[in-house]
Amino acid sequence: MTMLISSEDLQSLRHAYESLEHPGMRIKIMDMLGTPIEKGFQLLPDSVEKGISTTCNIAISKAADFALFSMRNASPQESSDWFHRVSVWATGAAGGFGGIPGTLIEIPVSTTIMLRSIFDIARSEGENIFDNDTRLAALQVFAFGGHAKSDDTANTAYYATRMAMAYEVKQAYEFLAKGAGKLVDKNAPALIQLIQKIATRFSIPVTEKAVAQAMPFVSAVIGLTINDIFIAHFQDVARGHFTVRRLERKYGKELVQQIYESFNNKNQ
Repeated sequence: MTMLISSEDLQSLRHAYESLEHPGMRIKIMDMLGTPIEKGFQLLPDSVEKGISTTCNIAISKAADFALFSMRNASPQESSDWFHRVSVWATGAAGGFGGIPGTLIEIPVSTTIMLRSIFDIARSEGENIFDNDTRLAALQVFAFGGHAKSDDTANTAYYATRMAMAYEVKQAYEFLAKGAGKLVDKNAPALIQLIQKIATRFSIPVTEKAVAQAMPFVSAVIGLTINDIFIAHFQDVARGHFTVRRLERKYGKELVQQIYESFNNKNQ
């Protein structure tokens, strides 16, 4: 089966698999900050958790249009990963300095910068960033960053997550194909459901981030560091995601998925 694609593309797919299945972002955060995050979860008021979830929902729903505003659909070129990483260092430091209130203000800004970086990576992998399918695929990257408790661990997390969102993505794409224009519309239930599904997963690591930054004035460095981990993680996930999509366009989704999941079987 692996002989059906070039050795170069097989290596790219293997690298994408490692990025998508073994990102290690949450482990890095835990290793860096230890048990205070776990204890912080127990002390976090329900109202704060709800506020974070709402903020993530709003941030994701608005970020795409803002992220694309300063971009053009140029031919594939190397993505500017470091430019975006440095940008979120500043927002992370500011958010950390302000504790949880600062973090709630910072989340939409950082999310927009991260999504711009995701679009930049998509473009480097040959995607048309103004195509509705690419726009929805870019939003999905945030869902691959945090896994819900209901995830089926028997399958690769990447394809399981894609399957879990398949219906909402299809409905959202059909709505956008009618020429609706904006990525999120209050009259588009399918789009709202997709955003909510993505935001639910995205809010898991963001809540951890908020707990780590809960102490005002002394956590600017923590905010900067965590934002760096965040964007580095999502850049890796985006690179893996759009590499898979590029290879699916070239070889067909079924073959690429079979080879991808064969990596999972070899690691068990």
